[in-house]
Amino acid sequence: TLLTRAVEPGTVLNEGGTVFTVSLTRPVWVRAYVDERNLDQAQPGRKVLLYTDGRPDKPYHGQIGFVSPTAEFTPKTVETPDLRTDLVYRLRIVVTDADDALRQGMPVTVQFGNEAGHE
Repeated sequence: TLLTRAVEPGTVLNEGGTVFTVSLTRPVWVRAYVDERNLDQAQPGRKVLLYTDGRPDKPYHGQIGFVSPTAEFTPKTVETPDLRTDLVYRLRIVVTDADDALRQGMPVTVQFGNEAGHE
């Protein structure tokens, strides 16, 4: 999907200049972070539910595809201030039933299998 056009037709560019910004639309995946206390629940292949603030009663289904092997400081974009200074592990969750309501950059809440009522 084309997100932005950085220059107009006929513009002279320097080598390596940006012309377009594009985004892959499939597969849809979510970058999430888990603390060390919950790391044992975050295994590749594990099914999860994802909730958005705008549609808390309609979860999306996903599957963990990647768990970072190294800890990092919580990024500033994480919504809960008390977690921003903790060490966390990055997850990549592939959303299996994404629709147009799930947008890039939208915060979600991840619920692991047992809590979500499925394994």
